[in-house]
Amino acid sequence: MGTGKTSLVLRFVKGQFLDYQESTIGAAFFTQVLSLNEATIKFDIWDTAGQERYHSLAPMYYRGAAAAVVVYDITSMVTIISQGLMSPFIQGYWDPIIWELSQMGIGHHVRVGLKETSFLVPKLALIKVAAGLVTAVRSLKQIEDSFVRAKKWVLELQRQGNPNLIMFLAANKADLEEKRKVGVEDGEQYAKENGLFFLETSAKTAQNVNELFYEIAKRLVKSIPSRPTGMKLHRGTRESGRRLFCCSV
Repeated sequence: MGTGKTSLVLRFVKGQFLDYQESTIGAAFFTQVLSLNEATIKFDIWDTAGQERYHSLAPMYYRGAAAAVVVYDITSMVTIISQGLMSPFIQGYWDPIIWELSQMGIGHHVRVGLKETSFLVPKLALIKVAAGLVTAVRSLKQIEDSFVRAKKWVLELQRQGNPNLIMFLAANKADLEEKRKVGVEDGEQYAKENGLFFLETSAKTAQNVNELFYEIAKRLVKSIPSRPTGMKLHRGTRESGRRLFCCSV
């Protein structure tokens, strides 16, 4: 969620970028045509929602797909919070984490005075920092970054998708280099180890967006069995023994 999947598609299909893009509900459908030297490719693109509640709908879109793009956000972070009661931590440790989570749109950040900060993570728990100490933490889960989630999507597509699926790994938001959390080498290495094609993209600046879809189109053309074209000549004979040639298309 929030990796910029819809923004990538809109940039490719309409040449548009919106600073604020609403979350996709279920899935959205787009079409675009690319003309290559070898062939003309028409893309039927299903832009699936990234929210967990729509996860169960995804197979109905990817099972028949010829290609898939798994997108992650290079600026996302991972916060690991173990379950059970935690030892006290100083407020200075938690504040950056709490603020980052609020910027990711998970829950909200509230500051009361100078001594108390509360942050509510939906379906998880309440982190409460009072007088510089974590006073109560219960049943918290790991909040994963989008790169970790991307790896899980890759595994799911490898298990349940088309066996001949062409899969790209897109590291989006490359324009936010100063906020980078996932290195280029990390994405490249994972893609290489899992037989994926890799590109860093930016829907905002259009970096590698068209290149992404052109590369997909090129590989789709190569994966389609060539059909015989033109005329085939067959040699036959008449009763007189003279050789004749006929043709069939």
